[in-house]
Amino acid sequence: MEAVRDKWTDERLDDLNKRVDDGFLRVDARFAQVDARFAQVDARFDAMDLRFDALQREMNMRFDAMQRDMNARFDAMQRLIIQVGGGMIGAFLTATVALVATRF
Repeated sequence: MEAVRDKWTDERLDDLNKRVDDGFLRVDARFAQVDARFAQVDARFDAMDLRFDALQREMNMRFDAMQRDMNARFDAMQRLIIQVGGGMIGAFLTATVALVATRF
């Protein structure tokens, strides 16, 4: 009776061993699918990095252009303030000279 039981146990162990091997083959196949999917995701992230780099370069160019434009406008406004201030000082001096000249 033990020989029958040993044979039965060996067959059962062989069956279990095959089922475990088959299970690992299925797991390996699934991991291969997951690895392929991660490769796709990595490629998409690489593409997004390129797009963000291009967007950042474009934004920097636009901000630089805007900064140059703002600097030009401030320079023009500063020139205008100096011109108006100089004109007002000249007008006040002329008026003062005219008032002093009419008193004498």
